[in-house]
Amino acid sequence: MEWDYSYIDYVEEAMKRKIWAVVGALPRESKYGYQIYRTLKLNGYTAYPVNPKFQEVDGDPCYDSLSSLPVIPEVVDMVVPPNRGEQYVEEAAKLGVEFIWFQPGAESEELVEKAKNLGLKVIYNTCVMLETDKRK
Repeated sequence: MEWDYSYIDYVEEAMKRKIWAVVGALPRESKYGYQIYRTLKLNGYTAYPVNPKFQEVDGDPCYDSLSSLPVIPEVVDMVVPPNRGEQYVEEAAKLGVEFIWFQPGAESEELVEKAKNLGLKVIYNTCVMLETDKRK
């Protein structure tokens, strides 16, 4: 995949948003889905875990879909393989989410293009945990 670095412009904007959904969050502390979710919470973000396989993550209720969240997130952080991400990209666009952030390994060229074509501001090729650390 040839990287388009225009996403860098969106990182700063997205990090200022306070309501996030983490698609692929899970209750296992050793996994990135948990670590990303917890990092966002510990840094003052309102974060919602989205994963139909679990009831809760880090003591918080876990949601089946973006549509089932109590609010529309400003940023959707994707921590699922690309073949599981398409439905969430479509759902985010339908809900009017502004930013979608593909964690390394969650993106594919097709999925990034689909998200852009649906009008989402797309971030990829960087980790939200690294970006959060830069702001401490």
